Amino acid sequence: MKLKLQDKGSVDVLDSAFGADYNEALVHQVVTAHLSGARAGTKAQKNRAAVRGGGAKPWRQKGTGRARAGTIRSPIWVGGGRAFAAKPRNYEQKVNKKMYRAALRSMMSELVRQDRLVIVKDLALEAPKTRLLAAKLKELELSSVLILNEAFDEKLFLAARNLPNVGICDVVAIDPVVLIRFDKVLVTLPALKLIEERLS
Repeated sequence: MKLKLQDKGSVDVLDSAFGADYNEALVHQVVTAHLSGARAGTKAQKNRAAVRGGGAKPWRQKGTGRARAGTIRSPIWVGGGRAFAAKPRNYEQKVNKKMYRAALRSMMSELVRQDRLVIVKDLALEAPKTRLLAAKLKELELSSVLILNEAFDEKLFLAARNLPNVGICDVVAIDPVVLIRFDKVLVTLPALKLIEERLS
């Protein structure tokens, strides 16, 4: 299949990489798994066994007229332990490489179908200046955009970091969440070829 180049012309890409059907269930599963893996899971509370004190019975079992009590660290006492206390846990969900690649393929194909994938030959900047990148994006009529580059470019990174609704990512670091965060995806020709190799 042919994809339109923004600088005039077109580029040939494989149907298997950019012409796949959209699998909503798979994309949802992979995005959810990615977000779950980012959770810290470090929440911790103390149960009655972990709270300091409470070793001695506060008063005798019978004859006081009060309710029986075995410890001052009971969950119903002020300063007591927490009933069903939260413990650190791991939220990671397993996603096979084949599923992950299929989800990315599905998302890239959907970007093509919705005309949200913008391809340029090159995006090199003369200097790491925000105004230079802002001018290029204005020329391409892009506001909320993810820039995909073949490798880390310091000039591009420094120019993009102060622009609202502009993200930058190299091909190796692409993930499903970053692809759905922006309205458009701007990709350079070398980066497109690397994505094609990765997805085919």
